[in-house]
Amino acid sequence: MFDKLTSVESKYEGLMSQLGSTELQSDPSEYKKAAKTLSDLEPLVQKFREYKGVEAAIAGTQEVLDGGDPEMRELAQDEMKELQGRREALLQELKILLIPRDPNDEKNVLLEIRAGTGGDEAALFAAELFRMYQRYAERQGWRLEVMSSSDSPAGGLKEVIASISGRGVYSRLKYESGVHRVQRVPATEASGRIHTSTATVAVLPEAEDVDIQINEKDLRIDTFCSSGPGGQSVNTTYSAVRLTHIPTGVVVSQQDEKSQIKNRAKAMKVLRARLYEMEMRKQQEAIAKDRKSQVGTGERSEKIRTYNFPQSRITDHRINFTTHRLTDVLEGEVGELLDQVTAFYNAEKLREATGDESAQ
Repeated sequence: MFDKLTSVESKYEGLMSQLGSTELQSDPSEYKKAAKTLSDLEPLVQKFREYKGVEAAIAGTQEVLDGGDPEMRELAQDEMKELQGRREALLQELKILLIPRDPNDEKNVLLEIRAGTGGDEAALFAAELFRMYQRYAERQGWRLEVMSSSDSPAGGLKEVIASISGRGVYSRLKYESGVHRVQRVPATEASGRIHTSTATVAVLPEAEDVDIQINEKDLRIDTFCSSGPGGQSVNTTYSAVRLTHIPTGVVVSQQDEKSQIKNRAKAMKVLRARLYEMEMRKQQEAIAKDRKSQVGTGERSEKIRTYNFPQSRITDHRINFTTHRLTDVLEGEVGELLDQVTAFYNAEKLREATGDESAQ
């Protein structure tokens, strides 16, 4: 870890020298790039220098403790305790600063939940998961807007897509993507047998025009009459929109609004997010290709969590974490689960960034 910190400090000092050169100042684009990198490195370098200052002070205090003056040693012992506490705190701060920043962390998200295997029971579970995230969003002060939804006959959800906006939404929810499994006795089960059903959750960072450029010539746009609720006008006008992105084959339909223009805007928002996620996954797969072992990748095909109702237990399989607060979690108290998963993946990122297998 300290080799990495020393390397970052050297890079910082090199950039400082470059910024003062007339050659770099004559190229506004390169100067801006170097200044941005310098600004990004500065908090880490300043904290590392503070850490080295504390280490030097500890060495000086140790010399006093090794000396012969009893009165000075007593004072030095108190100072040593304080310095060691400060060193430990700085070490933890350095570890956090070393974790590579995810450029998407401050983005809003599109939350997609779909019923998986299990028929009506899966759809009921999908509705419960959506309500859980809805409650959590309310607690965080985020804004949640349902983009589209499809109900099941039993009162569950076959599919729901919602936009969630607020501070740090993606950073909190990004590890929720995957297959969520429920184990319980359905209300319609007379013999009391436990059934297993699944629902799929996808958390997509919302993409802006600058993130994903979509050419009109790559789109096939179809309009049709809406089939859902909304009154006579919805069902008699061609307000529903289906977008097909020809190069990738991604299809998005939107029919919740009475206006074709509004439906198209919503569909474009979903399409842009899905294409952005595809690009992200390509990059992540390329980075992870040579890794010998991976502890979960967040892929949707993975079973990430099991909700066991008979035992009031939730288990996150990626990090082997279990809590028996199932009722509270489904009421929106998801914070503990999110904290545990985030801490695990941050430790993974720190190990990758420093090559330190003991990083916690």
